[in-house]
Amino acid sequence: MKVSILFLLIFIALPLRAQIGLGFDDDDDLNVGGDIFQDFNEDLEASQVMEDERFYRYSRFAAVNLGVGFTTFDGNRGLAYEDNHPSFGLSVMYFLDFQNVFTMGFEYSRHTMFIDTFVNGYRDQIIGAVETSFLRPYIGIRYYIDTSDLGTAITYSNPYFTGRIEYWYQTNRFSERQDISDQTGGGIGLGFGAGLEFPIEIKKSYFNIEFLVHTVNYFDKFTQDYRKVPEGEEVDGNESEYGYDDLSGNAYSIIMNYVISY
Repeated sequence: MKVSILFLLIFIALPLRAQIGLGFDDDDDLNVGGDIFQDFNEDLEASQVMEDERFYRYSRFAAVNLGVGFTTFDGNRGLAYEDNHPSFGLSVMYFLDFQNVFTMGFEYSRHTMFIDTFVNGYRDQIIGAVETSFLRPYIGIRYYIDTSDLGTAITYSNPYFTGRIEYWYQTNRFSERQDISDQTGGGIGLGFGAGLEFPIEIKKSYFNIEFLVHTVNYFDKFTQDYRKVPEGEEVDGNESEYGYDDLSGNAYSIIMNYVISY
């Protein structure tokens, strides 16, 4: 009996002694070599500093664009207009970083519509030439594509996408009829497109060509003044030979710029 009790005590005591003697260090088991959040913040800040230094060393900060090009239309407005090229443009750019650029400026174009027949709005007289001018100020954004992993030719051309908000201020002048007053008005438009920019002297001067499609709410977009006079509604037998139900249509522009950068 005494021997059994002795063996029982020894069996219980040995595991307890092992636990007390070996032990463990909580701090060592949980130590992962530092503060992972602090390390992440330090890496992020260092990366941002390097990017800023790279931007200030290699990027442009601002630029002025002097432009000349073409503006034309589709739809009924395209059928009615003869475009008086060239169009002119002037804009400035501010570089937010290597790829994002804020732009603002204006473009100007002229077009002529010849109405040598009687139309709905002028049933007793032929109005002749209608000279239209568009002055369109705008603000927009450019996004230059990252070409670091592409070929040399693509990198050299600096391709980008662009979008902008425009206001088309329009003036219609009836040059052959002094008794008809000029018509003026405006409409909001949106422009979307793309461009290429070739360096002439790195960081100083570039040649730029930009292609844009414009959707515009012209003030005379839905006018029926130039619609063909319906049969039976002629005045003194003045019939229409043709007409335009409205002056709807999108605009298209190609502008070539000489870019002066700073």
